[in-house]
Amino acid sequence: MNTPRTKLHALPACLFLCLAAAFAGSAQAHGDTVPQAVDTHTLPQLGTQAHSTNPYRTGPANTEAVRIGSSAYNQNCARCHGLEAKSGGIAPDLRKLNADCGDAKSPDKACLADMDQYFLSTVQQGRTRDGRVYMPPFKEIFTQEAIWAIRSYVDTKSPD
Repeated sequence: MNTPRTKLHALPACLFLCLAAAFAGSAQAHGDTVPQAVDTHTLPQLGTQAHSTNPYRTGPANTEAVRIGSSAYNQNCARCHGLEAKSGGIAPDLRKLNADCGDAKSPDKACLADMDQYFLSTVQQGRTRDGRVYMPPFKEIFTQEAIWAIRSYVDTKSPD
């Protein structure tokens, strides 16, 4: 009579191991996502010299930068920072990036310049803490046109 009981006890252990393997694979799949290139050929090209502030924030290129930035954000940033830049808690809520810079109609320009620098360095270099990568670096993936287009899109989102 021991044989059937032993087989029944072995089944849950096997099932557990199979499920654990399946979930482990799906958890890693999120981190293995390949960043998508951003087509910025319709934006004014910025050259090789790095801009310290967003050159697309105002002027005729802003509308196109926001359009390109929206697509780039949704393909590359939304999985962690949330749709419409509304974080679900995995990563910072980017709608609050300019929160300390005053209202949208008359923002503190020095504060916006500081936030531009913070945004640029974070996107290019990524963020690590205690040896863990919280945001991968995108310096080799995004041109500065792509980074500033994403920043232009994020600037259109305001906290509720």
